[in-house]
Amino acid sequence: MVARRSILVLNFGSQYVQLIARRIRELGVYSEIVPYSIRPEEIRERRPFGIVLSGGPASVYDPTAPMPDPEIYNLGLPVLGICYGLQLMVHQLGGKVEKAEKQEYGRARLRVLEEDSFLQGVPQEFDVWMSHADKAVTLPKGFKVIASSENSPYAVIKHQSLPLYGVQFHPEVSHTSYGKELFSNFLFRICDAEKNWSMGNFIEEKIGEIKEAVGDERVICALSGGVDSTVAALLTHRAISERLQCIFVDHGLLRKGESQEVEKYFKEMGLPFYKVDAGHIFIERLRGVEDPEEKRRIIGHTFIEVFEEEAKKVGAAFLLQGTLYPDVVESAGIAGAKVIKTHHNVGGLPEIMELKLLEPLKELFKDEVREVGRLLGVSEGILKRHPFPGPGLAIRILGEVKEEDLHILREADYIFIEELKRWGLYDIVWQAFAVLLPVKSVGVMGDVRTYERVVGLRAVDSTDGMTADWSRLPYDFLDYVMRRIINEVEGINRVVYDVSSKPPATIEWE
Repeated sequence: MVARRSILVLNFGSQYVQLIARRIRELGVYSEIVPYSIRPEEIRERRPFGIVLSGGPASVYDPTAPMPDPEIYNLGLPVLGICYGLQLMVHQLGGKVEKAEKQEYGRARLRVLEEDSFLQGVPQEFDVWMSHADKAVTLPKGFKVIASSENSPYAVIKHQSLPLYGVQFHPEVSHTSYGKELFSNFLFRICDAEKNWSMGNFIEEKIGEIKEAVGDERVICALSGGVDSTVAALLTHRAISERLQCIFVDHGLLRKGESQEVEKYFKEMGLPFYKVDAGHIFIERLRGVEDPEEKRRIIGHTFIEVFEEEAKKVGAAFLLQGTLYPDVVESAGIAGAKVIKTHHNVGGLPEIMELKLLEPLKELFKDEVREVGRLLGVSEGILKRHPFPGPGLAIRILGEVKEEDLHILREADYIFIEELKRWGLYDIVWQAFAVLLPVKSVGVMGDVRTYERVVGLRAVDSTDGMTADWSRLPYDFLDYVMRRIINEVEGINRVVYDVSSKPPATIEWE
């Protein structure tokens, strides 16, 4: 990678650490995530514009809590502590942090108390996103508060003479209003950073990295038809050309009409691919399995078996996947992060594999991948497709996966998506799908008592999948979809709508 000055993001295990780096890159400044234990000498050698301390799941007063070298505050570099990062700064510089009497998760109202370069261009009050169980109760000598919330009196703090700042909330998540402005102020007013990054840079450098990693070997691509694997395939095809072979594995857990749609897309794009029908293997191995983590593990292992067999046929040494950063984060693929759920293409993989993994997009989020795709010429039809999990409908059927349940869910999901498109709502929501619940409810149809299954509908608004809010779909639309599903899908007599945000829920139910 081309050497360039950056913002260093010290990683303390936050679920949002890559989102911090991504927000900085969006503003045109290169950023790198580094271990919290990085030595001050190495920081000096890198000559960064500034440092950001990420959030994290630990408490600073815990004896095992991750701590950076306190010398980082004496390097003369601007430092911004976020959530746990603020608490670290307070703790290490002589203040006091305690467990909060009232934990704070979700939206809070921030009040600006004093003008400052860091708060330039933001209103006197705005919404921020909190996620913490501890709070600062005494500031270190030389610090003062410049903004507060009802439950966080020290919501934004700064040193009176040094470029040290801390925020108790998360400016990196989309639910914080003016988060972009806060990062911009930190970068350009406090760090005096220079713009030196774009997605065009990413493509150029990633192609070089792929060439170097692959050498003269061949690569097979796990092509799903979604935007992630498509962009990964096109990026790799530019790097190694005919030494890439794409393979579409139909695992029997796809949505209605998905297999035919995928084949149509890739014949039009001209990527080298062929299809493997392996549904019987996946469904047989899922028989009797109810635990979602076990489902993901079985699917991940079976995928690898199928791809390793296909790799032998074409002489490939690498398996290309469209893994994104949210997959890595939720599978605890970053140091210190907690497992939320294992993604089949990350934590669900077997420990020993014959194939070497190639994951050129694993540092990116969905909207960044779409931007790369547009630069590579991917059709809007693929770029605008909603995310679809690798394990497919297996994790949208709560409990054991049965053929009859797959049929019910496919039909209900198809109606939901079809009507979203017909009503002009598909491109407005970030992701939408149906879930088959493991419960039955009493109903009445044609004056006859029924006792049948329940379908849950889920639609969310998001930009990156790390946080999401439920979509406020029109009541008339939901009423119409409910009537179609109950009238047309045999075995369903009740439809519910999920109004949970992420956090505390995840987007997928399993």
